[in-house]
Amino acid sequence: MSTTPLPTALLVHGAFADASSWSGVIAELQNHGIPVVAPPNPLRGLASDAAYIASVASQIDGPVVLVGHSYGGALITVAGTTENVVGLVYVAAYVLEEGESLGELQGRFPLSPLVSNLKEWTYPVEGGEPAVEVTIKAEAFPEIFAADVPAPVTKVLAAAQRPLAAAVFEETAAAAAWKTKPSWALVADADQAINPEVERFGAKRAGATIVELEGASHAVAVSQPKEVADLIRDAVRATS
Repeated sequence: MSTTPLPTALLVHGAFADASSWSGVIAELQNHGIPVVAPPNPLRGLASDAAYIASVASQIDGPVVLVGHSYGGALITVAGTTENVVGLVYVAAYVLEEGESLGELQGRFPLSPLVSNLKEWTYPVEGGEPAVEVTIKAEAFPEIFAADVPAPVTKVLAAAQRPLAAAVFEETAAAAAWKTKPSWALVADADQAINPEVERFGAKRAGATIVELEGASHAVAVSQPKEVADLIRDAVRATS
């Protein structure tokens, strides 16, 4: 009988959300006996956020499957080079190439409605000028981020947004872990935050095993947690 531990699913949320966006997925995975960790994503910079996720992964005993939603996909692409990471799962996510930025990847395709519905804020930076961060305009949030989630829930999600540092769009990925690790990808075909073509292109380029969910919004982990968990389970099974 094998004594190899089951990989831990490390879930990385994206911009405008927090780890609670994985709640339904976490419950599904736990029901199937899969260990799960869902750390906070700082949302302050591609290199620094990826370093944080890599640090969390490296402190987990045994193998890890990294799961990234949205901007979290860019982070697992870099953090996935960590030695104990055995697979990558992209959920309605950016899949970057080494040396590529989010802005570059996005710029190859028509921009999503998200881009014209961002609100700018500033935050203090020690010893420097205030930096810019962005959220989605509250009135546009339901349609852009979570069109298939009940309206009362989207109102709460809109109020609880975690802002993303604007500088992340220009930072380039220091590595592309999908070149050496197997990957899986879920494309949300009704996504209004990331053009589904961006998701498809990155997933195909990475040679990922791809699942498309018809009518799924960007918040697919909230609206269809079972389907998202099923893909993660496939990755865990294939890498254990």
